[in-house]
Amino acid sequence: MDGHFPFIWYNDDMPDHGHTPVLLEPVLQLLNPQPGEIVLDCTVGRGGHSAAFADAVGPEGKIIGFDLDPENIKYSSQRLESSGVPFLAIHDSFVRAPAKLAELGVRADVIFADLGFSTRQMDNPDRGFSFQTDGPLDMRLDPASPVTAADLIASMSERELAAIIAENGEEPLAGKIARKLVQNRRTLPIQTTARLAQLVEEAYGSRARTSRLHPATRTFMALRIAVNDELAALRSLLDDISRGAERIESDGWINAAARVGVISFHSLEDRLVKQAFATLEKRGKVSRLTKRPITAGQEEVQANPRARSAKLRVARMAHHSEV
Repeated sequence: MDGHFPFIWYNDDMPDHGHTPVLLEPVLQLLNPQPGEIVLDCTVGRGGHSAAFADAVGPEGKIIGFDLDPENIKYSSQRLESSGVPFLAIHDSFVRAPAKLAELGVRADVIFADLGFSTRQMDNPDRGFSFQTDGPLDMRLDPASPVTAADLIASMSERELAAIIAENGEEPLAGKIARKLVQNRRTLPIQTTARLAQLVEEAYGSRARTSRLHPATRTFMALRIAVNDELAALRSLLDDISRGAERIESDGWINAAARVGVISFHSLEDRLVKQAFATLEKRGKVSRLTKRPITAGQEEVQANPRARSAKLRVARMAHHSEV
């Protein structure tokens, strides 16, 4: 199934939640949560998708939500409390989700991960995710994590910085940017988002005027991915899903006919999801419900510009009889 779905604005009679769930209609249609099912929301965020899942699974179902941000966990717990649906919020990385489900003795019918950030996180200058407003160069999803973006810039060699910016950000000028950062940190530590953005723009030189994106966009993304080890976490989840698909008949953490959906926001993430689902399909373990990713239509992008880069891929576990 491919193409655009009608845009729906989910309203659960609560005030602005600081984030609009992206691609909500295709998520609900393709993952198709049913009454009584167990949903694993790997990135519960402000609870937007989980609130809709709760409506679908009802009081006989259950939502298990993971998030690294303690503010998100607190907020989503309060938001889901009124749904009447059992909701277990866990302040941890979704890397630990399979072990937690095994510990609880339950299997997931729906597995969902929205790899984006909440608007509240992006717009809060104290978190350091964005160059739109000046703030400390932090970028940690979990404020208790030990290493900030400023720490990485201060401690890494020029070669290491260039590699991170090139690999995580797919930035063609990674070498020039890393050189600029290393040269300038000698005289003054790079500790704010504004200074980092300015130095990247200077490294771009005249190209900054013709760049389609703000010159600092890819560098900020690359550092954020490194600070939170995001690609390693996604690989771990996809590996666990692959192993879970192998153990459906025994003691795994995934139910037969479970649906798995991932929303990614850049090509590195999307490539990993695409390859994992394609490999599982070749082995007869899943059916891909999206041969090409679902993207937001014009109406949704107008209402929520951050949906523009969202890509949803969904796969369904194959029954033994289908293999």
